[in-house]
Amino acid sequence: MKKTAVCMAAAALVLTALLGGCAAEESFTAQTYTAEGEVVSVSIDVSDRAVEVAPSEDGKLHIAYYESEKQSYKIELTGEGALTVRLDLDREWTDFIGTQAAVEYRTIRVELPSDLTALSVVTMNENVTMSDVTVSESVAVSVNGGDISFGKVSVGTSLALTVKNGNITGSVAGGWDDFTIDCAVKKGESTLPEHKDGGSKTLSVDCNNGDVTIDLANA
Repeated sequence: MKKTAVCMAAAALVLTALLGGCAAEESFTAQTYTAEGEVVSVSIDVSDRAVEVAPSEDGKLHIAYYESEKQSYKIELTGEGALTVRLDLDREWTDFIGTQAAVEYRTIRVELPSDLTALSVVTMNENVTMSDVTVSESVAVSVNGGDISFGKVSVGTSLALTVKNGNITGSVAGGWDDFTIDCAVKKGESTLPEHKDGGSKTLSVDCNNGDVTIDLANA
């Protein structure tokens, strides 16, 4: 009985090593996308991917990312200017065993045009970072198992940030009186009040098991 148990354990270790090796050998290639038409809104919905957002230098929307034979992205732009990015996985259950690809290969960098109306980002197990993002209406970001960090995000109507098991840190363009604030924090601390009325814009924050550090800076 003892010999059988030892053999089974050894076989399990060998199988895990083999499967992990297969996952580690997956090859990724750098890809880029540039929108040809007008982009009014951007929606990114992925998992196990870090998302970096920054302004475009030439006024066009650009996306830089990595793809493999089993991990790719579906990027679509409608005639109304709504651009969507979705992760497309063609993997067997064994592909999920072993070491993940380096975060470099699991990062999407998006450069936004200055006349964007709305931005939505959803991801899991990685971080979202935004730098000097300006959107004429709304920005909504949701992360499960990662952080949201940003430098001077400017919105016309609303900014909604949701994190579970992570922190929210950043600076919002505008004065204190510009925003109506709702902030719910569980198992963490916040620099924002739970509620404040009076602003023409809304700042909504929901953070579970993390801290919130947000400054309101005049544009």
